[in-house]
Amino acid sequence: MIQRIQTIYLLLSGLLMASLFFLPFAHIETEAKEIYNFIYRGLENSGGEMLVPTLALAILLTVATIISFLTILMYKNRVLQIRLCGINMALLLGSTGMIYYLGTQLIDEVSGVMSYKLTTAFPLVALILTFMALRAIAKDIALLKSMDRIR
Repeated sequence: MIQRIQTIYLLLSGLLMASLFFLPFAHIETEAKEIYNFIYRGLENSGGEMLVPTLALAILLTVATIISFLTILMYKNRVLQIRLCGINMALLLGSTGMIYYLGTQLIDEVSGVMSYKLTTAFPLVALILTFMALRAIAKDIALLKSMDRIR
């Protein structure tokens, strides 16, 4: 059923991940007062020119976002939904690690001071929401199995 609580969790998770395509992860300021933005596509300067592309991060965030929304549509196959939630949790954990790893690499590239934004925590919040959805799906499966035993 699409009106279950796991749909809300997965929708919020997908919306958080989709917002990462519009918001920067961090700002880097150099000693020369140049400001760079670390976005999902890479490091760009204030003029919008891409200096260091990060294609792997863009692909990882895109796949995690698509899987979040795809999991909502698989409401009739709960076992597949649980598997997709597990895959999505691994992708979200990997994207969090990649954001911090690329952030440290980009600091070395332009030698400045990085200030992370709130959006760097979005994959972790999405991970928690996906885990809560996984638990709710597992409760649905347990409820259906208990109803089958009663018959």
